[in-house]
Amino acid sequence: MNETALKPIVAEWLEETRVPELTPRTGGRLDLNRRSDILAIVGPRRAGKTYLMYQYIGNLLAEGLRKDDILFVDFEDYRLIGFGPADMDALFTAFRQIAGKDPKVLFFDEVHHLPHWSRVLRTLHNRRRYRIVVSGSNSRLLGREVATELRGRYADTLILPFSFEEFLRYRNVSYTAATLHTHGRGKLLRAFDDYCAWGGYPEVAARETNAEKRKLLQTYLTTIFYKDIIEQYNIKAKALLESMMGYCLNTYADLFSISSFERQAKQNLGAVSKRTISNYLRYLDEAFFVILNEKFSFSPKNRLANPRKSYLIDVGFRTLGVASGENRGKILENIVSIELMRRRERQFYSRDRYECDFVILDGARPRTAVQVAWQIDASSRDRELRGLAEAMESFGIRNGMILTYNEEGTETIHGKKVAVRPVWKWLLGAS
Repeated sequence: MNETALKPIVAEWLEETRVPELTPRTGGRLDLNRRSDILAIVGPRRAGKTYLMYQYIGNLLAEGLRKDDILFVDFEDYRLIGFGPADMDALFTAFRQIAGKDPKVLFFDEVHHLPHWSRVLRTLHNRRRYRIVVSGSNSRLLGREVATELRGRYADTLILPFSFEEFLRYRNVSYTAATLHTHGRGKLLRAFDDYCAWGGYPEVAARETNAEKRKLLQTYLTTIFYKDIIEQYNIKAKALLESMMGYCLNTYADLFSISSFERQAKQNLGAVSKRTISNYLRYLDEAFFVILNEKFSFSPKNRLANPRKSYLIDVGFRTLGVASGENRGKILENIVSIELMRRRERQFYSRDRYECDFVILDGARPRTAVQVAWQIDASSRDRELRGLAEAMESFGIRNGMILTYNEEGTETIHGKKVAVRPVWKWLLGAS
């Protein structure tokens, strides 16, 4: 690919693209002055990574940089099909011919679509001419192996669909510490109900009708299916992948048993290997469609031997599943898992005689046990408390918590006080 073919892409950025007005994100903070690092914004498609890049660009322009100091490239642009590492010099030549100088800052959107992208970034970084910011919709960009390949010169941030705090700000719902304890919290609960119903994707939150929201979520699902998994991993068994995604939509906040799914797939699709199912499940995780939690054990081997618990990256996706009555407790549990991921917590589940929804680690040691339930009533109290007590005793955990829709108080487990808090308060970091 030569500079003539690349000039329109560069010119479009320099002459036509406007930096839009944005809703500031509380997540995704990166220090743009860390010139020694490649900075990466990683997260699911349509969560706001590109807009966060524009937010950074706006900050740079406000600090005195000119637009022609910046090169922005979207590697999902169809005009870059066939673009490879050998074409990078032509891209910079095209920029120089239009801007009359080299760029100072590089913004590469969806960089994982560039073949051998980590090698390209390392080469550019070694030139010590540029600040580099990249984004990607694949969790491999968060992996330890990427930082190793780039020899530690790499800092990443995770951007997910709106947190509840961001959702409130987007909806212009203001609150104070006092609001959380007065009748004014009714507006927060109404907003939380909407958040539970449709999730936190920014563009979904902007849609007026349920039909529009569902249609947009279906578009996201289709794009993840084709661009982030089929194309990225060269998938041949499309029907199997489609079946797995449907299974995840209908069984969120539950165990994904490879053996059980294999039997189901065998009836509908014919023989399928467990290895293929395991690989496809990993692809769904890497493409930010699901969150997979292992059963906690001090033995890594035992962790791998047990089924993982699957959550959707956004609870809005569950509206695309087969309706069979909503389990409101599972919706809350899924929201908690997303928030733990946002906070970069190491989350597991525990199951022996009873189940505890989350075991959160501090380093290699369990720190907190969390149980999630819609409410604590006579029918659920013993079950929820036993699961929490078992996890706390088994792993020597001192801190336990029960998160519910709107209940608050304390429970006593084997002489220990356990806080009961509304999920929405916990999401807002309120006590």
